[in-house]
Amino acid sequence: MELILIKDVENLGFSDDLVTVKNGYGRNFLIPQGFAKLATLSAKKVLTENLKQRAFKEQKTIEDANRKAKAITALEIKIKAKVGTGTKLFGSINNTDVSKAIDTAGFEIDKKFISLPGSLIKRTGKYNAKIRLHRNVIFDFPFEVIEDESQKKKTKAKPAPKKVVAVSKEEE
Repeated sequence: MELILIKDVENLGFSDDLVTVKNGYGRNFLIPQGFAKLATLSAKKVLTENLKQRAFKEQKTIEDANRKAKAITALEIKIKAKVGTGTKLFGSINNTDVSKAIDTAGFEIDKKFISLPGSLIKRTGKYNAKIRLHRNVIFDFPFEVIEDESQKKKTKAKPAPKKVVAVSKEEE
């Protein structure tokens, strides 16, 4: 069954893509949910005309996305996290944490456009995230997960508890 996607569908395609899917998937999920419509002959003609008109605007959007990608790649992001024994983290780092780190650097990227290797990071070290700014602009973003030194200092700064010894008046 040929369908024209109305919205982006993960692992299938982007909006205005012409895709071929199994009949049940199209009839029972994509069309009722509003993700796609049937690719009839007239719908295909309308789609090609719309794509031609949008080509110029699309080129400008791609150029802007490429400029933003170069600027983001030039950033050096280090995400601080609590570390247990060795290099193992307390908890994990996910795409939300990477998105917040990039936001603090001045670039706004939605967390759903960031994918991490294995979806979670559980150790310190250097990693690469894939960021998608546009359907044609996907790039690797290097970042590093480091130990949060402020947490380390707090735990070491606590003085050892003092031993309290009861002294009777006779011993004094």
